[in-house]
Amino acid sequence: MSFVLLGILNSQASGAGPIVGVAGYFAGGSTSVSFADTVDKFAFPSDSRTTLATGLSAAKERQPGFQNAGVAGYVAGGSTSGGNVDTVDKFAFPSDSRSTLATGLSGARSEMAAFEDPAVAGYTAGGISGSAVDTVDKFAFPSDSRSTLATGLNTAQRRNTGFSNNAVAGYSAGGSVGPSTTVEKFAFPSDSRSTLATGLSSARDQLAGFSDTGVAGYAAGGVNASIVSTVDKFAFPSDSRSTLGTGLSIARRSIEGFESSLAGYVGGGFDGSNRNDTVDKFAFPSDSRSTLATGLSSARLGPAGFQNG
Repeated sequence: MSFVLLGILNSQASGAGPIVGVAGYFAGGSTSVSFADTVDKFAFPSDSRTTLATGLSAAKERQPGFQNAGVAGYVAGGSTSGGNVDTVDKFAFPSDSRSTLATGLSGARSEMAAFEDPAVAGYTAGGISGSAVDTVDKFAFPSDSRSTLATGLNTAQRRNTGFSNNAVAGYSAGGSVGPSTTVEKFAFPSDSRSTLATGLSSARDQLAGFSDTGVAGYAAGGVNASIVSTVDKFAFPSDSRSTLGTGLSIARRSIEGFESSLAGYVGGGFDGSNRNDTVDKFAFPSDSRSTLATGLSSARLGPAGFQNG
């Protein structure tokens, strides 16, 4: 995500604990033998895993996910055995029933970033369609109508990732054209674009993004000359960058993330030798890392990530 921030509240009421959200999802990807349409669901806060009876409309990899807070999660584009697609699948909450939007992406592509303005719109940024593109598509909630921003990415980029600062801004980080350290910021609601003075700590692509609501965005793992376990943290609202002392449990690329109000998750990927079923969990606000006892239902790279907050 991908993807990806919901307007999840950390407030407490009548002595109750924090509102954690419902579940996070990892969708699709590729195993060592085939593309997958599998959608795994991790219930919050137990992190117990189930697999949806209805998966993606097509087996595919390298597609981002975004969400309309508490309403639906989306998986956009991706690469199938027949090539890139423009399809956007929608999973309605809480039933997890799947439909496919009548209007998909503005072009068939994969390897995009995604982010969202909670309850307002979801965005996909960059990707590849023959070559890398700078396109940013916007899906307005609740109609799911699509428009394309007049101002796209500053540079055509693929294999980038996205994260969001609640209703303030969405970010596209890194990518394989360069490769890139660049982090671009789209301010809500104007969608005006700027570029952060301080980008990633190293140029890389095929990384994962997740967010701590209103606090910070994270860019995890990826590859440049080598696959890394690095997790960079961008504090809101200053966008100042630090790097976590503890990174991923396994250096890997082709990963994706989602978050609850209590933690960020990074799942799947490729470590240079094998695909992984690993799901790492970073607890907020300490950023301490653990690894879920139950990972993905199959080892795969290039899944999408989204959550139901």
